[in-house]
Amino acid sequence: MSEQLAQPATEPAPGEERGTVPPVKAARKAFSNPIASLLMIVVTVLWTIPTLGLLVTSIRPKQDVATTGWWEFFAHPDATLANYHTVLFEGGFGVSGGLLPYLVNSLAISVPATVFPLVLAAMAAYALAWVKFRGSDVLFFVIFALQVVPLQMALIPLLQLFSGGAHLGSVTIVPSFDLSGTYAPVWLAHTMFALPLAIFLLHNFIAQLPRDLMEAAVVDGASHFKIFRSIVLPLCTPALASFAIFQFLWVWNDLLVALTFAGGTPEVAPMTVRLAQLTGSFGGRWELLTAGAFLSLIVPLIVFFALQRYFVRGLLAGSVKG
Repeated sequence: MSEQLAQPATEPAPGEERGTVPPVKAARKAFSNPIASLLMIVVTVLWTIPTLGLLVTSIRPKQDVATTGWWEFFAHPDATLANYHTVLFEGGFGVSGGLLPYLVNSLAISVPATVFPLVLAAMAAYALAWVKFRGSDVLFFVIFALQVVPLQMALIPLLQLFSGGAHLGSVTIVPSFDLSGTYAPVWLAHTMFALPLAIFLLHNFIAQLPRDLMEAAVVDGASHFKIFRSIVLPLCTPALASFAIFQFLWVWNDLLVALTFAGGTPEVAPMTVRLAQLTGSFGGRWELLTAGAFLSLIVPLIVFFALQRYFVRGLLAGSVKG
């Protein structure tokens, strides 16, 4: 290893011809030219315009939203926070109650539905990558194949299982859990749907960890739990943070699973169900819908930027030796 690191920078790596540009440097050069930079700026502006329109519409009066486009705000500015007050504390358009209880429900659903698959997938990925047992490869490929099962096909069977159990004639295979009106069905559904992809991604990351490091820990007498807690988890911070971000955003913005397993009841319904109710039967009251939608963006942005810091820190910690 030391001889390879000590080679001059001009010496080509094994398998490369002299005079060729490494792929990493070539890709970096391609994306750092002025045309690529201009293209990224244009894409960023186009991506930001809908969010800006959402914010502007949410602070405009009802009459202005119904008669003119949101860009007219810059020519004739007329801002109000009444839309946010109505959404948070009143509801509006025939819907009683504000958005705050549903915000709490969304947090109560999203946080456990992110932590459960993250913990289970990390442990399963470590076991499949470093704890060899008979049938481990077959089990990994079966888990990988489960990703092709459409979510929509599993909703009704899972709902029947949670509500009535599973029976074979007069024999009860799985008893009824009686989980209606609780968060548990939504947690279980999101955990089941997220595990195949999470195990696949984390397995690929954990399997690339240095074998010498694992063997040294075993020689020192460390158990699998000790290795997993002290070595694997710190080194897998980038992968864990990435999955946590995507899983939280998926659960937070989900409507289909919440309607299926939570039933839309106010006690357990998330914010997405409330936003769907704000539109009414004819899809009106855009000023309330945009205010509620912009409020729903705040928590995901906080989570994204908070975990992004740890994500970058994990990458830098793994890129510097010593």
